[in-house]
Amino acid sequence: MGHVLGFAAEILIILLMGYVQWQIGRLILNYALRFSPGAARAVRLFLVAAGVFIASGLILSIPKASALPLPWIFAGWNRGAALLWTFSSSCAWVVYRLLLLMRIPARNFSPTRRALLRAAGGAAVAAPFGLVGFGALVGRTDFQVWEVDVPVPGLHPDLAGLRLVQLSDIHLSAFLSEKELARVIDASNQLRGHVVVVTGDLISVRGDPLDACLRQLARLRSDSGVLGCLGNHEIYAECEDYTASQGARLGMPFLRRETRRLRFGDAWMNFGGVDYQKFSLKPDYLRGAEHMIAPGALNILLSHNPDVFPVAAQQGWDLTLSGHTHGGQVNVEILHQNLNLARFYTPYVQGFYQTGRSSIYVTRGIGTIGMPARLGAAPEITVLRLKKV
Repeated sequence: MGHVLGFAAEILIILLMGYVQWQIGRLILNYALRFSPGAARAVRLFLVAAGVFIASGLILSIPKASALPLPWIFAGWNRGAALLWTFSSSCAWVVYRLLLLMRIPARNFSPTRRALLRAAGGAAVAAPFGLVGFGALVGRTDFQVWEVDVPVPGLHPDLAGLRLVQLSDIHLSAFLSEKELARVIDASNQLRGHVVVVTGDLISVRGDPLDACLRQLARLRSDSGVLGCLGNHEIYAECEDYTASQGARLGMPFLRRETRRLRFGDAWMNFGGVDYQKFSLKPDYLRGAEHMIAPGALNILLSHNPDVFPVAAQQGWDLTLSGHTHGGQVNVEILHQNLNLARFYTPYVQGFYQTGRSSIYVTRGIGTIGMPARLGAAPEITVLRLKKV
């Protein structure tokens, strides 16, 4: 049901933004006809060109459109710029309409107060552009180290205090450069993790620099190596097999319904990995994955999609590590409730969750998808410290 609600929410948002863009176009054209009739033809041509640009950007946001033979930088910038504009301008238009509804006749106020109200209204309309600009220029690369204690019932003493470093949703693309990813890798190496895990979505679409991403990930260092799983964007980019084979060649295995056992003193950690579990196939989540569980070991599941957690807990996985949601990416808190699109898909959006003896951690990840901005969901390098309870 979650994927249906999420898909419906996305369609509704796209339709609403399309309606808003049409309304904005009408406002601009009416303004031109009123104040500069001679420029109306040029304004119409501009609006048509802008409409084509925005529509093409929205189309390129559809994963299947990544197969189109376009330069990846052009496609990335078209997609990103169109989404930045439509989101910020749509929010600004909503504010503008609300201000019109609340407008009080100007004759009730002095000239000074009228000027102040106009200035405040202008600032309110401009605020969405400022916030989205901040999210794109600052929030997008505000990489934060997030340390989390993970309580594990009956944890073997030799595993207590071990540190797992998690990276996810890198999305190396036009909006995350290799230089920026190198900063993330350098910061991760300073954390001196016992194990590093990478939980999917190395790139966004076909044509993104996958080899550069793998080359940077190969620089990761830990006591016991790097393990990973694949995400949905490896499916969209049709690079699952290539990513797995190149990762293995670089000493960085991506687990595809397989396990790796690591020994620490007299204790064992058993890592199992699965490919992306589609929301539309929820009844088949983790089918057969229970056979990867190793009795007597700490069993850790790498699954890009966090929505599998109830099934993972039922199967007996002690800890699940996931990403996928980006923490909502654009996350607004209202009345102590986080509002974001990811909540339509899964209740496991970001952070630590526990049920019975099983737990999951959902990282906000590193990169962005769709709109190249982050608000209220800073990119995250996660350090998970195992703790006995």
